[in-house]
Amino acid sequence: MSLLGWPLVAVLATIALALPVATYLLWSRWRGPRVVRAGARFALLGLSQLSAVLLVAALINNYGYFYGSWGELVGSAPNIPNYARVAPEKLPAGGKVGQRGTQPDPVTAKAIGATISSLPDIGWSTQAEWPTRGRVESVNISGSRSSLSSNALIYFPPQYFQPRYAHARFPVTEILTGFPGLDLEMVYRIAFPDKLLTEMAAKRAQPMVFVMLSPTLVRPRDTECTDVPGGPQVETFLAEDLPAAIRSSYRVLPLGWGVMGASTGGYCAAKIAFNHSDVFTAAVSLSGYYHTLKDNTTGDLWGGSSVLRKLNDPEWRLAHQPAPPVSMLVTISKQELGSTGYVDTQRFLSLVRNPLLVDSIIVPTGGHNYESIGVVVPQALDWLSAHLGGPA
Repeated sequence: MSLLGWPLVAVLATIALALPVATYLLWSRWRGPRVVRAGARFALLGLSQLSAVLLVAALINNYGYFYGSWGELVGSAPNIPNYARVAPEKLPAGGKVGQRGTQPDPVTAKAIGATISSLPDIGWSTQAEWPTRGRVESVNISGSRSSLSSNALIYFPPQYFQPRYAHARFPVTEILTGFPGLDLEMVYRIAFPDKLLTEMAAKRAQPMVFVMLSPTLVRPRDTECTDVPGGPQVETFLAEDLPAAIRSSYRVLPLGWGVMGASTGGYCAAKIAFNHSDVFTAAVSLSGYYHTLKDNTTGDLWGGSSVLRKLNDPEWRLAHQPAPPVSMLVTISKQELGSTGYVDTQRFLSLVRNPLLVDSIIVPTGGHNYESIGVVVPQALDWLSAHLGGPA
């Protein structure tokens, strides 16, 4: 029986109802010593509670598609296919697949009053380990253009501290969690720094700096990385204030950044790359979605404007406006159901056209969880390295 779907829920619901009834009917009918009767009653009560918990867990999993199979639930990793480039026939006539089109002229970073202040170290590595393992620095970033601030974790690869790279500038990838998300999850759950070290050791990835943070800047509201009319200017913070702060404080490349996110962060990565291709030239969406949402966590993010809502919708943008000159990698599992899962990713891929270039990793099994997302991260880092290059 599949872990997803109503048959399992129906079976668990039947058991959850039957056990309390059985407990009531058998409570006074047990025979034998008092210890035996007490043990039997205790077992029935325990099984009744366990069946109720399992039923709730199945309902939640059906709602969020967190685990797609029994194998995934017990820790079996799915087979990860190689990249698949969007097929040529899905691109409009008149352009060769891979043709980049005209890139925007590079722009000089503007001083917009973004600042960084240090926070207590999280202890990911000691100073003696920096040249071999790298460093995760905890900071607070404030931006004057958006009037917002956020804590973030910045990962510097070992090369950043090695003499031969003393004058090098490093590519940067901004990494966004899902909603609500914590930056520590990127370090200790998905383990982006450790996976980059592994890929660099295997010569599949190049050194880069990570700026890891949650896009939920005004908790508990889910702003979907939007500049809300009359409200928080979250996109401005992520796409303008944060890059300005990082550029002014560290040895990084000013342009040609990557942006990557999981779930809601994947939607944000796509939107930021679409709207700010002068800075972000490569985007990775890990189990993300590509249309605007409105629910009880978001409210109206567009001030009642249907035009503004459409401009925040990557699928609408691809269907009705020129495609941006960026490269994207999208990943999804076929078992991620619902309006933000596999079907939505397929719809987005069907709209791809030049000069937007999209690669995809479609995983046959897996749910919407950190374990499933984490297994494709090594390939995502390799892909980013190929598109961002190494230190300059």
